[in-house]
Amino acid sequence: MKRVLPLVFLLALGAPAFAQTVDGQGAKQLSEDLSRYVGKKALDTGVLKVSVEGDAYRIAIDFKALVEALPDQKLLKFDVAPYALKVKPRSDGSWDVSMDFSQSASFEFNGPEGLQSTQFTVKDGKGSGVYDPALAAFTSGVSTIASMTMTSKDAKQHVDASFGAGTANFAATKAANGGVDVTMTQKMSSFTEAVNFDDPESGMKFPVTIKSPELSVTANGKGVRSKPLLDLLAFAVANEDEAALKANQAQLKSLLLAALPVWERLDGTYGFKDFAVESPIGTFGATQLSTAFGMDGVSQSGKINYAIKASGLKIPQQMLPGWSVALLPTDIDLNFGGANIDLDSMAKKAIETLDLNKNPPLPEDFGDQISADFLAKTPKAVIGHSTLKNKDIEIALEGEMTFPGEKPDASVTVDIAGYDKIVEALQTAAKTDPEAAQYFPMVLAVKGFGKTLPDGRIEWAINAKPDGSVTVNGAMLKPADAVEDDSTDQDDGTDQDVVPGEGNSGAGAKLQP
Repeated sequence: MKRVLPLVFLLALGAPAFAQTVDGQGAKQLSEDLSRYVGKKALDTGVLKVSVEGDAYRIAIDFKALVEALPDQKLLKFDVAPYALKVKPRSDGSWDVSMDFSQSASFEFNGPEGLQSTQFTVKDGKGSGVYDPALAAFTSGVSTIASMTMTSKDAKQHVDASFGAGTANFAATKAANGGVDVTMTQKMSSFTEAVNFDDPESGMKFPVTIKSPELSVTANGKGVRSKPLLDLLAFAVANEDEAALKANQAQLKSLLLAALPVWERLDGTYGFKDFAVESPIGTFGATQLSTAFGMDGVSQSGKINYAIKASGLKIPQQMLPGWSVALLPTDIDLNFGGANIDLDSMAKKAIETLDLNKNPPLPEDFGDQISADFLAKTPKAVIGHSTLKNKDIEIALEGEMTFPGEKPDASVTVDIAGYDKIVEALQTAAKTDPEAAQYFPMVLAVKGFGKTLPDGRIEWAINAKPDGSVTVNGAMLKPADAVEDDSTDQDDGTDQDVVPGEGNSGAGAKLQP
């Protein structure tokens, strides 16, 4: 439910405040402004209610009333206290916003695996900020909680999660090329999540506990089209009726185009300190662990990036061969993603082709068309410079791959420092360990394809071509695939077989072994 609240802020404050006296007439006007984004029914049924409280307006959100208004809702129990926020108009047309989102809630429903239930508690949750309707975003804000707990149960899984004290800060400014640039940082202490898998059918029981004394989150958005997205929401509310939606599809298309590219760039990172995963097979951990994600908006040559970084890695050793322990990485830095991704042409073609008066609204072969167009622009899979290392060994790799046809055109470069350490470990282990003895010749063979660099590292430049050929450091590892001649499969109409030694001959005859 917490994730709903920032959206409610935007909806509630969609119109300029101006310098005004806080009174009943102002509450009525704010309700009318709000109805543009949530519909008049939400106000009529009590889902949302605006009232005067001192020198501010109180906007109450009743989630029980919301659930009861939903068609075919299957909830067996829904116990969530109403949320409320206070908004106060400022002289510059923006709003002061404050709220207490402390909560103790629970709900139950019948899911695919049977009865499912969730309970969560937020203690001493408070937030405040300044909202600018001209930007449709908070120019500044902060929130804090004392703690949060959550319990979830179903037929096969039981989850208990908790956080300690946490803070979050957020801000937005007008972007140079339209939209807003937004930033958010968040820190939570004492994160714990215990997951107990217990499947009666298979008999599998596997408890896992994830811990970290500190979880941090950062998010940055550049050129987020907040106003056009709000306009789309208002259009959806005003055209809930199918007939109205079809009649106004020209306006819908215009609004969809105005919302592009949705954002110019989004980037986010999750980071953990002293991360640990306790399991029946041992404890996995890292002194620092982070995952990052970034993607361009809808553009003709977009990029998407993922990154996983860890230092001080710990892996349970009781299930590993003794000789492999010295080869395990203690630090990883993995970077991968995509480039030359044309979503702009796909989106605009879909908007142009869309016709709500037809069934289906898009031609049945439309998916095949845009897929072909997408691949024709040759999107690229990319491995950024990535490393796995410990105190003696470092493996680095980078490369890229495209699919100009059915087979890839790929180039990957791998280089290793300390390769002799790998050879030595396997050579020693091979004397007593059959598994190591199997790997040892392979390691020597791989080294034979390598190129020794001036700094002593060994490098393998691997290239795979669409013709099926593979080279390593320029040496042919696999030749091009044989070209099939379709004419050899054609039959001239004769059914005579050629049996070796019988002197039979004839064009188009088939050989019988």
